[in-house]
Amino acid sequence: MIVVREVVDGVFELRLGYVNVHVVVTDDGVVLIDTGLPGRSPLIERGLKGIGRALGEVTTILVTHHHADHVGSLADLRRRTGARVVAHAAEVPWIAGHIPPSPPVGRLAKLAARLVGTVETTKVDQLITTDGAEPLPGFTALHTPGHTRGHVSYLLDRAGGILFAGDAAGSRRGKVSGPPHMFTADPARAGQSLARLADLEFDHAVFGHGRAVSGLAVEAFRRAVAG
Repeated sequence: MIVVREVVDGVFELRLGYVNVHVVVTDDGVVLIDTGLPGRSPLIERGLKGIGRALGEVTTILVTHHHADHVGSLADLRRRTGARVVAHAAEVPWIAGHIPPSPPVGRLAKLAARLVGTVETTKVDQLITTDGAEPLPGFTALHTPGHTRGHVSYLLDRAGGILFAGDAAGSRRGKVSGPPHMFTADPARAGQSLARLADLEFDHAVFGHGRAVSGLAVEAFRRAVAG
């Protein structure tokens, strides 16, 4: 099942169950931020058709981090679209398969791993190596480590600023929080990254998990940091 929602003009959220994929329409084509779980390419294609776009228009895929619910369909989409894949250099060993995924620990993690399935590895075409890099016109890559070592959030200069937080933060009923400790490599650094995002200025925020927040969204981050 897929639910499509326009966040602002030209920016769409594709809700694929508990995971969100985001679409940005630009003058040069369509940009995807993350790709959801394995096997989600047909749903993403359907979502694009629903907004009058085609899979062949996807030119770039921006990756927030290497977890399976964010890169599960990356290899298939890269193959089908020819899109350029952009990710932080610290995430490449997992995305490209140089380092195998860590075995799940605990009942919940093991169950989640069985439900997710196997992620196909793929090449990364462009590496982010510096904080504040601009992988595309209008996009700034913000290194927000903690959830993973090379986690990146993206800030788009449109409509007062749109933050693609990935899993550096999540939302529930308009309330923002950091990522769940169980799936976070370094909770202390994740907290620092959340505070760093709260120091920025943006009107809208979208997340890998949870609903978008609009209307001076950074204030929800500041409340989260303040506790």
